[in-house]
Amino acid sequence: MRLSDIMRGIDVLAPYDKETRVLDVTQDSRLVKEGSLFVCIKGNSFDGHSVAAQMLEKGAAGIVVERDLGLEKQILVKDTRTAFSAVCANYFGNPADKLKLIGITGTNGKTTTAFLIKQILENIGKKVGLIGTVQNMVGSEIYPAKYTTPDPYELQKLFKMMADAGCEYCVMEVSSQALAQERVNGLRFLVGAFTNLTQDHLDYHKTWENYFNAKRRLFENCDIAVTNADDKNGLKIVEELDCKVLSYAVNTNNADFCAKNVRFKPDGVEYELVSDFIGRVSCPIPGRFSVYNSLCACSVAIALGFDYKEVLFAISKSKGVKGRIEVVPTNTDYTVIIDYAHSPDGLENIITSLREITKGRIVTLFGCGGDRDKTKRPKMGAIAAELSDFCVVTSDNPRSEDPHAIIEDILEGMKCASTPYKVVENRKEAIRWALENAKTGDVILLAGKGHETYQILPTGTIHFDEREVVAEILGE
Repeated sequence: MRLSDIMRGIDVLAPYDKETRVLDVTQDSRLVKEGSLFVCIKGNSFDGHSVAAQMLEKGAAGIVVERDLGLEKQILVKDTRTAFSAVCANYFGNPADKLKLIGITGTNGKTTTAFLIKQILENIGKKVGLIGTVQNMVGSEIYPAKYTTPDPYELQKLFKMMADAGCEYCVMEVSSQALAQERVNGLRFLVGAFTNLTQDHLDYHKTWENYFNAKRRLFENCDIAVTNADDKNGLKIVEELDCKVLSYAVNTNNADFCAKNVRFKPDGVEYELVSDFIGRVSCPIPGRFSVYNSLCACSVAIALGFDYKEVLFAISKSKGVKGRIEVVPTNTDYTVIIDYAHSPDGLENIITSLREITKGRIVTLFGCGGDRDKTKRPKMGAIAAELSDFCVVTSDNPRSEDPHAIIEDILEGMKCASTPYKVVENRKEAIRWALENAKTGDVILLAGKGHETYQILPTGTIHFDEREVVAEILGE
């Protein structure tokens, strides 16, 4: 492609050679090769401008900079991070223009809600792509996901694959980091949906206000906002915006879509969806938060213009999501459930939901991630101790931190509760202990890892799939 085509729509502050041929674009200095356009982005620990000259020596066709480096082949722009999103979109032919984008943001529930929306639309007969935490999908084809929301290059590449495959819709989780880092800059969402907002990612955003404002950016770039009126931030996050706002709720009648007469069952939830119609929702995923997730998904589908009868029939045919209140086959007289709950609110939600369907004890096995927000560790310890009948405190993804130190932070929050607990630092051995000491009717909740099939230790990353661990222990 010509450089002028790749820079289309971007305000370039100085003359450059528009006829230069470009073979690829990247912000990763390790991927630069002959003919690459290298975009210099300043991150938290590395500034691409520091290696700009080296990239030219490697054969880069040009370097996009936000300050004058006095180098030949430089293209000067105001903000390289913002420019990179547009560069990638132009490079792949602006494929998002051919898709109807649905973005989901919030602290908890994004993944399940995104999957439910995809399944509803597919059950109605549409071809749908998905971008999210567990995996990326182009129709039924599955591709691995490294981040909840990919960087602009991978994002636009996925959009192109979806457009080429004939997808009409793309449902994507939109993380606060992605919004703050301009990864979705330039995208226009047909619908933006808000699930909830609680403490998470403050290690990155530093303040609650930064976290909130990052989430709000999604709704500044959507046509229709579907928001949770039961969450204290649900209506605030869409205040004074130009988009059409639709709300959903369980605890108030003052919403566009309300769930009433909720029934909790071991295999799902049922409720009346009340709007300018009344319809019966049956969602085959148990738990109180499944009411919110399914209500949000139905509200989004109806907001897209689909008939509510089609939508309610479609969600009744939906399936569960890997790592979200996932029941592990055990052939025992107790139940093992894997869930991704890794924040205080997420842990509270899953344990409270399980309480409604558990006949015996709730045994919660959990840890906290290393190199992340330390303030939530005692909070999670307190919640687990308060709501569970027994706790097994173990390791999660300690990363570079000492696992024992993380556990000590968790235990600090458990001191005020009388709930018995057991500390087993090695997560596999912790699971073994929980299974060997399970009683009839118990629910053993393995919280924190969810869909992940690895564990990040101070010594490196290892393969660790809790489904395999359970099967191995029970098969010995």
